Formats: sequence, C-alpha cells, structure tokens
Amino acid sequence: SGKVHTVSRTPEPVPSEALSPDVLTSAVLGTDLGERATLVQFSTEFCAYCGPTREALGEIASSADGVRVVEIDAAERMDLTKQLRVFSTPTVLVLRPDGTIAARSSGRPRKAELAETVQGVLSGSAGA
Repeated sequence: SGKVHTVSRTPEPVPSEALSPDVLTSAVLGTDLGERATLVQFSTEFCAYCGPTREALGEIASSADGVRVVEIDAAERMDLTKQLRVFSTPTVLVLRPDGTIAARSSGRPRKAELAETVQGVLSGSAGA
C-alpha cells in the first residue's frame, strides 16, 4: 500500500459511449482499483506540481489499508482527459471502491484536504 502505480501500458481506447463521467472502472484505468479507495492522478511530463502531489498521495495511501494510487499520463490518455474534462495537471480524483468519483481537485492539492476526503471515503461519508 502507498506505492504509486503508473499505468505504463495504455489500454485499448474505450469507446466514448462506454465511458461514464462519474465512474472509472479498472478496465478504463488499465489497472485494479483499491479495495477501499483509489486516488487517480492525471499528470504530464512538464507538470511542476505533479511530483509533490504524487508524493503526498503516496503518503496518504500508505497510511490506510486498501487505498491505491494510480497515475495517468494525461497526454497518453486523451480519451479520459477529454471525457473527464481534465484541463490542468495535476488533477486528482478520489474514487470510492466501486469507481464512482467522490471528489476532484485540479492544480496543486492541499494534502490535509485530500487526506480528509480519503478518510470520508473510507468511512463511507464522502459525497454522500
């Protein structure tokens, strides 16, 4: 737990009608979801805040069982960036166990706020 999983292989493009702007499945992400929560970070090669954000997400994930971090290269996954309207990096999505999006943050996130959101997902109260 706490390890950042970079999706290096790009899954086959998902037909736009199969994408939901509110739910991300393991098939869409190209990797497994966390048992209790998934933190998805959209990054780009020249993103100034992506490194610190990756580190913060890793720390948050390592402090709780069943939380997985997935990093996606926004340039390689234009299908997702368009569908999810990712306009800047880093963009972080906090997913519930079923892949529904509980929260979203664009730009440099505050670690304390992200940790609180993740705790809400873990306790079942985020976005409810």
